[in-house]
Amino acid sequence: MKLDSLKTLYVNELRDLYNAENQLVKALPKMAKAASSEELKDAFDKHLEQTKGHVERLEEVFEDLGEKSKGKTCDAMKGLIEEGSELLKASGEDSVIDAGIIVAAQKVEHYEIAGYGSVRTFAQILGKDKQAELLQETLEEESEANELLNKLAGAIVNTKALTETELATAGSSRG
Repeated sequence: MKLDSLKTLYVNELRDLYNAENQLVKALPKMAKAASSEELKDAFDKHLEQTKGHVERLEEVFEDLGEKSKGKTCDAMKGLIEEGSELLKASGEDSVIDAGIIVAAQKVEHYEIAGYGSVRTFAQILGKDKQAELLQETLEEESEANELLNKLAGAIVNTKALTETELATAGSSRG
């Protein structure tokens, strides 16, 4: 690949995100199915619908650029999904598995936040205001999804994932 302009880099990164989002459209239903927490299942179901919207927004950006909406394999997302898939096959305490699924999901969100923040900035620099607005909208949704996962991790899942011994140790170390 020859990166001879910011626009070339921009399109390349958009293709990476396009493939990443399409991979997630396939992975999110599996994550929802594996979660034991209803709140976590609901979060994944909601994010699946948002992710489909992210794909549509990227298609709109490609159309506005006069480029074909095609992805290039996003190896990073592929790796993150493979890593998360190991948790979906794990046996053990449901709440501990849910906590692990949240970790995997947050790794995905952080990858997307970094990617969308960069391409949004590229669009702004290139004077592509409409594209920048679309990418900002997705960036905000990814950030909201991450915040929801933070809340679920702290308030619901991780507390349930603590064993009695861990609870006793955590309680005594706070005093």
